[in-house]
Amino acid sequence: MIKSMTGFGRSESVTKERKIVIEMKSVNHRYCDMNIKMPKKFNFFEAGIRNNLKKYIGRGKVDIFITYEDFSENKSCVKYHPEIAAEYVKYLRQMAEQFELRNDLSPVSLGRFPDVLTLEEQAEDEDELWKEVEAVLDDAAIKFVESRTKEGEALKNDLIEKLDGMLSMVDYIENTSPALVDSYKEKLEMKVKELLGSTAIDENRIAAEVVIYADKICVDEETVRLRSHIENTKAILTEGGNVGRKLDFIAQEMNREANTILSKANSLEISNKAIDLKTEIEKVREQI
Repeated sequence: MIKSMTGFGRSESVTKERKIVIEMKSVNHRYCDMNIKMPKKFNFFEAGIRNNLKKYIGRGKVDIFITYEDFSENKSCVKYHPEIAAEYVKYLRQMAEQFELRNDLSPVSLGRFPDVLTLEEQAEDEDELWKEVEAVLDDAAIKFVESRTKEGEALKNDLIEKLDGMLSMVDYIENTSPALVDSYKEKLEMKVKELLGSTAIDENRIAAEVVIYADKICVDEETVRLRSHIENTKAILTEGGNVGRKLDFIAQEMNREANTILSKANSLEISNKAIDLKTEIEKVREQI
């Protein structure tokens, strides 16, 4: 199937403990460029997020937005550091003996000293959190791919319609070109008769001139190649996959053939049709 380079996907998970929302959007880009905006506590998951998304994204500039709300109660806890407390006690006793001071040390006063008691946040279970993030990420990515696929199908149908129109233009050029040679032969014979009057016309010379003219304006090679490129493009679109670069190259080749037809055209009808061809090819390239 054909996927568009633009897409959008959104998913969220809401529990008693937390709310996680992930949004993804993309625009055209030659390579796969992911830009992730997320809370600092999710930085540990960045590599996992990128690896996970590679299953869904081949090309495009993709912006991923992750928001997180914590609904749980305060997870902070008091932590006692006995080593630091022992150091304080040792030096306070030493000071009391040295200066003959009354040592009125108590647990309350000791606890007021820096770093004896600290308030620390309990660590979350990273494995459990990652499973939840991964589930939301997969759901958002699936919706993102669905939007790309839906738009890609519309683009494919539009491209095939344009390509069928181009084939009808090629048919017109192929059917019109032979008549130009016959018309040229008639005009040449009339001109020669006007110039020579009653003198006999050299039919061989006329035929030679007609052959030279026919060779000069012949676009058979160009129309055959152009038709082949158009049919090949339709086949590739039907086959699907990552085909953007290949189709862009073929479109350039089609444009080259149309330019050659335009340069050889010796009639207003074919010139106009070649210009229409170039216009449609440019539209196809824009879509690609």
